Amino acid sequence: MTAEESMTVGAAGALDLGKLFAARLHAARVRPYLATALFALHPVESRQVPTMAVDRHWRCYVSPGFVDRMPVEELAGVWVHEVSHLLRDHHGRSDRVARRRGLTGAGDRLRMNIAADCEINDDVYGDGLVRPEGAVTPGRLGLPEGELLEDYLHLFRLGPHLARLAWLDCGSGADGLAREWDVGPDGAHGLSDQERDAVRFRVAQAINGRPGSAPRGWRRWAEEAFHPPQPWRQLLGAAVRSAVSGPGAGEDYSYGRPARRSAGLPGVVLPSLRRRPPRVCVVVDTSGSVSDAELGSALLEVAAICRAVGGRRELVSVLSCDAAAGTVLPLCRAEGIELVGGGGTDLRQGFARALKARPDVIVVLTDGRTPWPEARPPCRTVVGLFPRTGRAPNENNPDYRPDTPPAWARVVTIGGTGG
Repeated sequence: MTAEESMTVGAAGALDLGKLFAARLHAARVRPYLATALFALHPVESRQVPTMAVDRHWRCYVSPGFVDRMPVEELAGVWVHEVSHLLRDHHGRSDRVARRRGLTGAGDRLRMNIAADCEINDDVYGDGLVRPEGAVTPGRLGLPEGELLEDYLHLFRLGPHLARLAWLDCGSGADGLAREWDVGPDGAHGLSDQERDAVRFRVAQAINGRPGSAPRGWRRWAEEAFHPPQPWRQLLGAAVRSAVSGPGAGEDYSYGRPARRSAGLPGVVLPSLRRRPPRVCVVVDTSGSVSDAELGSALLEVAAICRAVGGRRELVSVLSCDAAAGTVLPLCRAEGIELVGGGGTDLRQGFARALKARPDVIVVLTDGRTPWPEARPPCRTVVGLFPRTGRAPNENNPDYRPDTPPAWARVVTIGGTGG
């Protein structure tokens, strides 16, 4: 027997597989839309794991002592919790946040684990699923419910009041940092990228098939799984790199990290030049030719744009525009944005109003049936087009075709591959 097989099987009677599998079956019964994901997880016995933990390859590492201590009903809640980390891609999202913000320490990853737990635990329990003792919830930390991992990271810091959570470790599947107990990408029973995507798609199908039976957080996740937002991080990055190519543009001085030349001036602390995140103004076409479903997709894109700037909602503003431009509003929550319109379309008004906010980038979400500004705006522009086929309706001119977006705009198709 190989070392890997011995990890899985363990010493005789060491891991109560019957109890562990009974808990998984209970979880699948009370959360049937998660059944595909629950049964895709492969359990691996490990005495190094405090409780249960997952890696990004869909292995679930289990402490025998933890299984012995936990009632089946609470153990079912842990199953759901751990598989939620994988379905919501917390490891990938944590890796991206870590790269953007330079978060490399163990404390930073603990914060990510806590933030990911808050995203999951605010509405996952109840209705037959018992909350395990000690589960981290936003309420216990004095935080609002309904936020995402990226949002929660801005809302708390580690300190004495969180010392009781130092034991928390949901594994590399929660925060992206490899653990010593991980079998690794070449180990047995891991899922390939295609298999993981297939599991996520089937879970999203199950949630959308019975939308009333899933909590709001899962419904939001399933909507994005079926309609993945554009890769705004890459698109905005390219736009901002061009926008700030001038000397000193998009940069500011900060004492958060002293300049390296301070070493040559003892007793003097010099600020360093730090690149600031972009200010983004999103103009949403709310004319009568844009459907309710497309406006719903626009809200998903706004949420994705917010995540692309590191979850800093103060950097994102939104305005609705049909024939007239609405008020530029700071982003509080994507779900709370009020999109007003329903008339004709003239996004030139939206551009004029957006430019008063002096953004680094303007993102326009539209069906394209609009006149465009003649002059190029002083900031970069990204146009997200809702797909259209055939000719645009016009009672007075059946041969009318709308102008295409101008050459100075980066154009992507919403629901496409990024153009």
